[in-house]
Amino acid sequence: MHEVTGGERRHVAITIYNEGTSLVQDRRLFALEKGANHLSFTDVAEQIDATSVQFISRTDPAGTGVLEQNYAYDLVNLFALLRRYIDQHVEIITEDGTLYSGILLSGRDEIILRADNGQIVVIARDKVRDLRFPDLPGGLITRPTLRWLLESEAGGDQELELTYLTGGLNWTADYVVLLSGGKNALDLNGWVTLDNHSGAAYEQAQVKLVAGDVHRIKPETAYLAMEALPRAAAAAPKQVEQREFFEYQLYEIGRPVTVADNEQKQVEFVRGAGVKGKLIYTAEASRYFNPPRENPAYITGEPLEISQYLEFSTGRDGGLEADLPEGRVRVYQRDTDEAALLIGEDRIKHTPKGETVRLKLGSPFDLVGDRTQTDYRVISRNTVEEAWKIKLTNRKDAETVEIRVVQKLYRFNEWKVMQSSQPYEKLDASTLLYTITVPPQDIAVVEYRMRYSW
Repeated sequence: MHEVTGGERRHVAITIYNEGTSLVQDRRLFALEKGANHLSFTDVAEQIDATSVQFISRTDPAGTGVLEQNYAYDLVNLFALLRRYIDQHVEIITEDGTLYSGILLSGRDEIILRADNGQIVVIARDKVRDLRFPDLPGGLITRPTLRWLLESEAGGDQELELTYLTGGLNWTADYVVLLSGGKNALDLNGWVTLDNHSGAAYEQAQVKLVAGDVHRIKPETAYLAMEALPRAAAAAPKQVEQREFFEYQLYEIGRPVTVADNEQKQVEFVRGAGVKGKLIYTAEASRYFNPPRENPAYITGEPLEISQYLEFSTGRDGGLEADLPEGRVRVYQRDTDEAALLIGEDRIKHTPKGETVRLKLGSPFDLVGDRTQTDYRVISRNTVEEAWKIKLTNRKDAETVEIRVVQKLYRFNEWKVMQSSQPYEKLDASTLLYTITVPPQDIAVVEYRMRYSW
């Protein structure tokens, strides 16, 4: 029977999904004979899902059929050799140069030999310097291999296409944001980071990336890999073309990319300069509670957690006009010596074009807030009133800040603002928002009274 191995690779394409699953399409040229052929397709991913394999002949799809398919994944390694050489003769040299020769009884934890003199010798694996086997046992292979029994109606060269799913390939989006323009504008660069631990290399591959969560059935067993393996620079824009595909966003790298095994590679996919941005501060109570109706629950000097956020739009009006896949965002600002310093880091979810991105940068050092319950009254058996005082202090030397104070109305859903020293906005059925301007080295105070009924 005609044996065919390897093949000349003509084209390889990989489509990588967010959850670590990838679709590989590999086309190779093989010389087949008429009739039965044994074909070995080497260098497939070690984490291949063999149940997902699709095989066609692009040259003669009607005249070439698969009679049988096998996935060989028992690769040569120390564990496989020790397993295959049980009850056979081996030689071991330890770190101190001692030679042991005998029949291998076990290699599971320590190596146990019946020496040539009949003694049983136990050798710790970390003490072994050399392990010598007389030959490579049958059945072990050096590379994961798919093997087919093919029936071909004609002899000659055929381009065969293999498509399969594999684990071990992933991609993430990483963003760098540099604040500029007096903190009201920013420059953004987005990078695709490819991470390959699939056990195969992809030379000059067409690479597509899918943003979105594709539903997949969780397998009852792991992929057929025999064992788990241990597991840059400025680029021009428009390296990556973006388009809609079904319900997802698809990003295609516009040039062939080599993705080596156990390698990370970065490619720029979005760039925006002078994007409109806004720094905002929010203040919220550090804790919320639901006290009994009869409990006044006076609070004295409860701190407000003040956080700083950066907001910008992904739409055309903001100057970006791009979909942003889920990823990590690092925000920098230049110091007086022009050195860019990290001022915050956050993650974003898949954000379509035209939506608002809100990044938490951290807690400002020089803004302080607290709130105090100043009054509590029982008006009737189903009505209470309480009053609050919020104090915001700006210790900045010369900067006026605007702070959004979020107040959760935690007692009951039926409520009314009886008095308020500042205008407010009702965000939802249980939240008030005050937007307070605080000059530098100054204090702003908000006082309000609520009535609750049930």
